[in-house]
Amino acid sequence: METDEQARHRFQAELEFVQCLANPYYLNFLAQRGFLKERPFINYLKYLLYWKEPEYSKFLKYPHCLHMLELLQYEHFRKEQVNAQCAKFIDEQQLLHWQHYSRKRTRLQQALAEQQQAQQPPQPHGNTAAK
Repeated sequence: METDEQARHRFQAELEFVQCLANPYYLNFLAQRGFLKERPFINYLKYLLYWKEPEYSKFLKYPHCLHMLELLQYEHFRKEQVNAQCAKFIDEQQLLHWQHYSRKRTRLQQALAEQQQAQQPPQPHGNTAAK
């Protein structure tokens, strides 16, 4: 039976490892050393899918790791990770996504603020209240 301290340590180690999967160069490192071909490691990746559950995913700082974890369930994706060009392509796509996401989010927030401001009734002038 696992003690509370052991469970906490396992949680932290698995959290750190899952988040490392967001780094395409780390995936390339794992592939070049043959980890992504080993059945026990593939089974471990399948086990880690529990991180997609909201009670666990709320602890993640790098949500891309969940997408990578999902893609790592496919043999073709695992095989491609040995190619450094694949890691570079994924890295570039992540960067483009983050840039687009932040611009789009800023525009959405501005539009929402403008919409909320337009919906507010005009404030009465100080002179109209005295009449």
